[in-house]
Amino acid sequence: MTRPDLYKLEIFVPEGHFEAVRDALWSADAGHIGAYDRCLSWSPVQSCWRPLEGASPFDGAVGELSQAREIKIEVCCRARDLARALAVVKAAHPYEEPVINVLPLLGTGL
Repeated sequence: MTRPDLYKLEIFVPEGHFEAVRDALWSADAGHIGAYDRCLSWSPVQSCWRPLEGASPFDGAVGELSQAREIKIEVCCRARDLARALAVVKAAHPYEEPVINVLPLLGTGL
C-alpha cells in the first residue's frame, strides 16, 4: 500500500489552550484543503486519565483518576506537512503526553 497524501489529526487539548494549538496547526498549514485554508473542526468532550508513578501531570495527581472537559480538534493535514504539524502541536500543547491521533485518509476525493 502506498503512503496516503492526506491525514486527519485528532488532538485533545484543555479548553484554555485551544487557540494556541489551533494557531500552531495553522502555522504548519494544517487545514489546507484545495482552495481553502484554516479548515478545522472542534467539539467539547469529557475525558478521563490517571497519571502513573513518574508522571508530571498538567492536571490531576499521580495515582488518582481525573476528569475534565477538553476540546477535540479535527483537522486534515497533507503528508508533506505532517512532521511539522506534529512538532508545532507538541510545542504548543501543555500536556506531558498529548493525545494526537494520526489517521490516514484514503479515497476522500480531496
